[in-house]
Amino acid sequence: MSETGQVKWFNDAKGFGFITSDNGGEDIFAHFSEIRTEGFKSLKESQKVTFDVKTGPKGKQAANIRPVKE
Repeated sequence: MSETGQVKWFNDAKGFGFITSDNGGEDIFAHFSEIRTEGFKSLKESQKVTFDVKTGPKGKQAANIRPVKE
């Protein structure tokens, strides 16, 4: 089931960041390999996104991250 949230921060050089879920709770790890866009895979601070949550080696992480068109 997809969740919605907002990008807390994303570091292009390191290829990861965190998303704050609209459902609350802990921030969710976001890796560039899970961003579903064409071209350079990056996210902007405060950008709205939809994503699935899966469990990774260090806890919750976002999967199938898609920017929400405003």
